[in-house]
Parts: sequence; structure tokens; C-alpha cells
Amino acid sequence: MGRLDGTVAVVTGGASGIGAATAVRLADEGATVATIDVTEGVDYVLDVRDEPAVRDAFADVVDRLGRLDSVVHCAGVAGGGPVHLVDESEWDRVVDINLKGTFLVDKHAAIHMLEANRGSIVNIASIEGIEGTEGGSAYNASKGGVIMLTKCMAIDYGHRGIRVNAICPGGVDTPLLMDIIGAPGVEIYRDKMHDRHLLNRFGHPSEIAAAAAFLVSDDASFMTGQAMVVDGGFTAGFRAGLLEQMGVV
Repeated sequence: MGRLDGTVAVVTGGASGIGAATAVRLADEGATVATIDVTEGVDYVLDVRDEPAVRDAFADVVDRLGRLDSVVHCAGVAGGGPVHLVDESEWDRVVDINLKGTFLVDKHAAIHMLEANRGSIVNIASIEGIEGTEGGSAYNASKGGVIMLTKCMAIDYGHRGIRVNAICPGGVDTPLLMDIIGAPGVEIYRDKMHDRHLLNRFGHPSEIAAAAAFLVSDDASFMTGQAMVVDGGFTAGFRAGLLEQMGVV
């Protein structure tokens, strides 16, 4: 038997990367999974900034499947730069998709979960939502907002049996990250980012999916309002080469 047998889950960003891996993992754990993305190959093709579309998708999931137990919100985009070089339209695009999109998905998930007095929401944030990065601006601000929204929702809905948590991944080998660090001319940045992960590698989407499966399951029944860091040691600190100098490693 799986941890999620008999449950219904919605996964946004389900066409690729962390979202696709999460949809597979939740299904493997026994959940019936409905996926959302802006591209084809999912159950609901929509933009998470479109409130009527988000509302109708959640209503349809509950009508068809009879319940809503968990949501893992993975949809998001990258973007930013030094503030003085960021166009207003780019700021709006990143913040609207990453933060407003989280608000709308969580809002319409919560409406159905309140009817059942139970549920678990997991928002995919980022380590860049808990610490600054060079040129982060719009992306970091949006992911920091996701974390704070998560905490506020945990406060508001905990007494109704709804748990709300976030996951803060480090660098994960997804199309989103590779489009950025795989571009010509950013090799030095890519190598430095790689080396900041104490496990000497980027993460795999399946590893973030495993954390999401834990958070939506009863194994995490006493967890809410948390920003779980899954980052290969990125935020633990940095290596300065002292041990190599001492001949320890």
C-alpha cells in the first residue's frame, strides 16, 4: 500500500522538471493526480495568473474525482537582474507568475479544502527566497513572497486541518535551470554555483518530488508553516579550502 492511497492531488507545472517528477512520485505513492501547466500534455492547460481558469480547474477536479487532498504548486519562471536594468514588464511577469500564481492556486485549493476540513498544500519556493543572490531581484523577491504567503496560510488554516508548507530547492537539473546556466558565456557562474552545493552536484527533480510526497503525506502530519530546504548543502555555509590545506581531504 502507498502512503497516498485513495487521495487526490493536483500538481502545477506538471509538464516538466520538478512538477513532472512530483506527479509521477505522488501517483507511485497511490494518489490520483491531476496536472496543470501552460503547455500541452497535462490534464489542464492554463496560466496560473488566470483566476477563472484556475478556479474552474479545481472545481472540475473535485467534481470528477470527488475530493481534493493535496496540491503541490511547482509552476514558476526565472527572471531578474540588477534592479536598474529590470523592465517593469519583466518584473510584473516574474512576480505575477511566481507569487500571484501561487496566491491563486492556493486560494482555490483552500476553498475546497475548507469544505472538507483537511488538506495539504506544498509550494515550491527556492533557496533564493531565503537568501539574496547576485542579480536576483524579481525572482528572489517573488520566492521570498511565496515563503511568507505559505507561513500566513499555515496560521490562517491550521485550525481547519489544512497544512501549508514550502520547499526551497537548491540548484536542480531542470530545463528552467539549464536554460540559464547552460548558455554560452556563463560557465564560470555555472561552476561556482555547482561548487556551492556541498554534495558536489545539482539536485535531481525526483529528490524534490520525494520531499513533496513526504510533506503531503501523513508522515508530515505535525508540519505546517515550514520552508523545508532541500539544497545539497548550498545554504549550510561555504568551503574555503582549509581542509585541503591541512591535508585532511
